[in-house]
Amino acid sequence: MFKKMAADALGLSDIGSVISPADYDKVDADDYIMHEDGEKIYFLIKSKTDEYCFTNQAFIHLDGTSAISKKRTLTRYSYSQYNISNATLETAGTVDLDAEIKFSIGGAKTFSIDVHKKFIEELKDLFKSLVKISEICHENEYALQYAQQSVNLASSTLNQVRTDGSQMAASFKEINSAAFEWLMDSRKKYHVKDFGFVFEKYINN
Repeated sequence: MFKKMAADALGLSDIGSVISPADYDKVDADDYIMHEDGEKIYFLIKSKTDEYCFTNQAFIHLDGTSAISKKRTLTRYSYSQYNISNATLETAGTVDLDAEIKFSIGGAKTFSIDVHKKFIEELKDLFKSLVKISEICHENEYALQYAQQSVNLASSTLNQVRTDGSQMAASFKEINSAAFEWLMDSRKKYHVKDFGFVFEKYINN
């Protein structure tokens, strides 16, 4: 009892641990993974109250109210809808017990996760993964913007071409169809939903 109170006072009770892949099936977050759609866990941090789960498709936060309560709030952030940004890693000092990894998701929500310093090598791998995902999402946003601008330019050019009504209608229908297919192809290419290839490159469990 007194040990728990001291740990809470010192902020030691909520320092996370990196869970081994062999134990992924034992954590609560695993119950909410979309295994049917090929989703898998690549990194998981567990504290006394929370779980921070990084899959190939989303970041999942299982938020606990306290160490003794079974009440949980689950929030899922798909990478395709919530871009990761501003990832930072703060290593532990001489007397510190924990390192800290921070990142923003969706441009508004920021997570700050304290993890025991013995897991610093694992955190370095996670940090590199988050930075790479952030870079890919940033570059893809620009690519999609350029694709949209190209379609708008083509449409504007067509509107300036003087021709008879039937030819204009046929030309518009043709370019509209081609532009739609091109934008859909661009979206598939630049709107990444599965970042398993990034985690597999940087995570060395």
